[in-house]
Amino acid sequence: MADIGTPRRVIVAISGASGAVYGARLLQVLQGQSGIETHLVVSDAGWRNLQHELDMDRPAVEALAHRVHDVHNVGAAIASGSFQCHAMVVAPCSMRTLAAIAHGLADNLLTRAADVALKERRRLVLMVRESPLHLTHLRNMVAVTEMGGIICPPLPAFYLRPQTVGEVVDYSVARALDLIDVPHDLAPRWQGLEPDAP
Repeated sequence: MADIGTPRRVIVAISGASGAVYGARLLQVLQGQSGIETHLVVSDAGWRNLQHELDMDRPAVEALAHRVHDVHNVGAAIASGSFQCHAMVVAPCSMRTLAAIAHGLADNLLTRAADVALKERRRLVLMVRESPLHLTHLRNMVAVTEMGGIICPPLPAFYLRPQTVGEVVDYSVARALDLIDVPHDLAPRWQGLEPDAP
């Protein structure tokens, strides 16, 4: 991935799927990273879920980011390819947001910023949240993958034997951080198993 200088800008988007905790936790971790500048955009349903699922009001969420952009302001800096950006993560990504990105609708600032990431060949990670999935969901995931985006559902890994919900969340956030080349110590790395004794 090309180095675009300091600070490295990361767009964090929170859409209306359940799982607002993934976006909030990602912002918390990035806030503690030196040399990272976060740009936050939240859909209307995303704000609702942050309040409903985490009891986080708007000022508390906005305080986690360096810059906050209104989802309805398609004239914001992150709507342009000339805005140099390291990566974008949509956490969580609703099926509506996935569909808009897959079909290039760019109908709000969130989907426009994702469209820019794809057209500029920048890293775009979608933490899609839905179950079960029907054929259109799957086809939209394929379409985004074919355009260079990465589908990264926040799925738990039980081989690490998580003891808390926080550890389950951190595992998925850690995978997203790996994908955008941001170092972290959120979750242990798999070291392999010792071979069975003969």
